[in-house]
Amino acid sequence: MLVFILRRILLLFLTMLLVSVAVFLITEASPGNVARNVLGSFVTPEQEASFLNQLGLDEPAPVRYVHWLLGSDWRGRHLVGLPLQRLTTKQGFVEWWARRADGNLVRWKLDGDNLVAEVRRPDGSVEEVADNGRWKKRSDGSFYFWGVDTHNRVVLWEKGKQKKAWVFVVGSGWKEVSGGAVDYLPLIKGFLRGDPGVSLRTGRPVAKSLFVRLRNSLVLAGIAFTVVMPLALALGIVAGLREGSVLDRSLSVGGMVFSVIPEFAMGIFLILIFALWLGWLPGATVFGEQAPWQRPDMLVLPVLTLTLIELGYVLRITRASMVEVMRSPYIRTAFIKGLSYRRVVFKHAVRNALIAPITVIMLHVNWLLGGIVVVEVVFGYPGLGKYLLNSALYKDINALEAGAMIMVVVAVGTQLIADILYTFLNPRIRYR
Repeated sequence: MLVFILRRILLLFLTMLLVSVAVFLITEASPGNVARNVLGSFVTPEQEASFLNQLGLDEPAPVRYVHWLLGSDWRGRHLVGLPLQRLTTKQGFVEWWARRADGNLVRWKLDGDNLVAEVRRPDGSVEEVADNGRWKKRSDGSFYFWGVDTHNRVVLWEKGKQKKAWVFVVGSGWKEVSGGAVDYLPLIKGFLRGDPGVSLRTGRPVAKSLFVRLRNSLVLAGIAFTVVMPLALALGIVAGLREGSVLDRSLSVGGMVFSVIPEFAMGIFLILIFALWLGWLPGATVFGEQAPWQRPDMLVLPVLTLTLIELGYVLRITRASMVEVMRSPYIRTAFIKGLSYRRVVFKHAVRNALIAPITVIMLHVNWLLGGIVVVEVVFGYPGLGKYLLNSALYKDINALEAGAMIMVVVAVGTQLIADILYTFLNPRIRYR
């Protein structure tokens, strides 16, 4: 079993690598323009070029993929000539600094033709000092400098060239400023070192935004899973044991009806009944800074939508598996030997009948986490699915890649759990 688990873990890493490459290539080939999506359709060619340059999107595709996977700080360290250090502020924001020989951290900004250094002392205080001595002279007489700016990029400044640039201001969005650099290298540690980068759409760290969205989806999917799976298994077993009865037909027809209704139709139908007509529950999930469990009334309709849709499908699978097992020769042999009905059902039939539903349930865990985007959009639920949808519309490659990696881990992990559960349900199953 240990060897089997290790093989699955290696398969997980290989799958993550292949999926990351596939997502990157698909995003590259898909239509759309990141600059126009973020800045608007009336962006000028100069603004578009500056925006793409600042985000590193003008680099060749293989270089950008390597930066996302392995980081770009190693390249920035070579350009600046100083070690680079990544800090996280008390507010949760990321800051990149260069480390001088005296141990102090420093980054720079341009004020006219003057180079200004922001020096961060060990106590956390920051002092601005003139640092024009760092200008380097080219053979043609021009002056240049590579340094870390205040927006987490390694930039190339040239004296006398103050280009227009676009910078992201928290709370205000993207703003045009003067004093832009000639070239930019966004700094990132890389996914393999726990840093998936900054969202091209919002300018915020992907890891922080993704964690909140993942938490919200886990709450919604976890509640729906806890409600629907035991209920569907129990009803499916009951229907399978009473094959052909009125109860069996009622559960089968009801399950089929609910499983074929689209998620958006079911959600809108429930909103009309419980939010508009009866007024019992809110029809939208507006959490703001709150966690989902702080407003349980807003979770009722999204959970009920997922429950009704999933209930019918898992119920029918369980019912079919139970009917097949009850017709098996070994079950008839058990009855002939005089074993009680209760013992035959619960000791022999149910354990084998659950193998097929367990497979379906584990597959649907992945769907519950990332495939509930329709339900999240209908109710305005701030979950992972909606986050990935908005990221795909904006071609936000950093957010898409990180979200895809989470989905791969869930998909492979749930299948590993299912395989381990098989060994408990059927002792004859062994993995090597």
